[in-house]
This record gives sequence, structure tokens and C-alpha cells, in this order.
Amino acid sequence: MPILHTLQYGYGNPKTIVFLGSIGSKAHMWLPQLDAFAKTHHVIAMDHRGHGGSKVVDKPCTIRDMAQDVLITLDALGVRHFGVVGLSLGGAVAQYLAANSERVTRAVLMCTSANFADPELWGKRMKVVKERGTKALAESTVERWFTPQYAEQHVATVAMIRKMIDDTDDLGYTHCCEALADFDFSEQLENIKVPVLAIAGAHDTSTPPEALELIADSVGGPSMLQVVSPGSHLLNIEAADDVNRLLRRHFVV
Repeated sequence: MPILHTLQYGYGNPKTIVFLGSIGSKAHMWLPQLDAFAKTHHVIAMDHRGHGGSKVVDKPCTIRDMAQDVLITLDALGVRHFGVVGLSLGGAVAQYLAANSERVTRAVLMCTSANFADPELWGKRMKVVKERGTKALAESTVERWFTPQYAEQHVATVAMIRKMIDDTDDLGYTHCCEALADFDFSEQLENIKVPVLAIAGAHDTSTPPEALELIADSVGGPSMLQVVSPGSHLLNIEAADDVNRLLRRHFVV
């Protein structure tokens, strides 16, 4: 299991929040949250294996493997207990951690799903990447990740995210596709006993509000659902102020 590349701020603060992003992302996607919470928390954003500065592992992986990557990295950093924020793929990893690790204190599951298992969809994406690279998916991905209004008004931000996808290692991307294609956590949600905040983007077509409602209704501990509008899939960027306000309410207790 690799030790993941991280961005860290707020060293010395007593409570830790770990941020896990989408497929095709890197830790920098969480800068709006890292900046907002560094004064009160030790904040750690991680690159998934094969993403950003994290090592490419030359074999397929599961969501369980990716969760173990997180725990091993935290061991190396000397962090025992932590809250976790996961978006999309990161939300799948966060679900596994919240259900299976007593180290998790609170969880935020954002723009994610308990069931990504769609072998046909992920198979098509893997085929495109194997033939033409992640760059071939970048434009269609950013169109899903942001509302048209936001994209028109924040051209530089969207260009930065497009480049982030372009730069993702092809093998790292396809391995994460395989992990998602096999992920159905619907029957395990009841094993999540820590407080959960589920956050949906009102205009997110990848993981619509109904997917977050199912999570909030199915976990075994206290939960709350919040739908942010306007907002699509990369909600932590498009609606950063709203998301930060919700996170602060959840973690500052």
C-alpha cells in the first residue's frame, strides 16, 4: 500500500479533517476548504493512488485498498482520529472508512453515491482513456462537474480543473474506474454509526440529490441532508462558501 501525497495545513491543531477528492483530481481541489479550516484544524488533503503526486500502483485496486492507503498515510503522519470529507470517489472511500474504522469521528459525504457499480459506464471510460488518454475525457467531465453559469463566469478555474484531469495518470485513472465499477455499499451503510452530513448539488447529474438522500436515510447513526443550489458535482469549488459553512457547523462542536 502506498503512502499518499498530501497537502497539509494547521499543524498542531488538536482535531484533524481529511479531504478525499474525485476521480481525476488532486489534493489542490480542496484549497477553498484547506484555507478556511487551517486556523482551527489540522487539515490534510490526499491524492488518491495514481493521482497527483501519489505513486501509480501497477495493479487494480478496490475501494477497500484505497481506504487502507488513507490509514497507512495517517499512520505515517502520526494521526490517530480524524473527521473525513469525501467527494465522489472520495465519498466512496469515506463511506468505507466510516463503516470500518473506529478512527473516524465524523463524516461528510458530498456529491457521492453508495452504489457506483455500473460496469458498462466505467468500461466505456476505461476504453477511452486506454486509447486516447485522460485528456479525451476532460471536456465532458468539466461540463458535468460545473453548472453552465459557473463555467461561464469562472473560466480560469474551469481551465485549471480541466488541466488537472489532463494531468492524471492514465493507469491511475483506469484503476480507480475499476474500483468504482465494483463499489456497491448499499447494504453496509447501516454500519456507519458516526455523525454523517450528506451534501448534494441541486444540479449534479452524476450523483443527484436522491443518491445523497438514500445515504442520509440509510446510515446507522445521526445524519443530515443538505442540498446546495446552485451547484453541480464539484460543489466544494462552485459553492465553496456554502460548503464551508456546512462543514463548520458539522465539525466545530
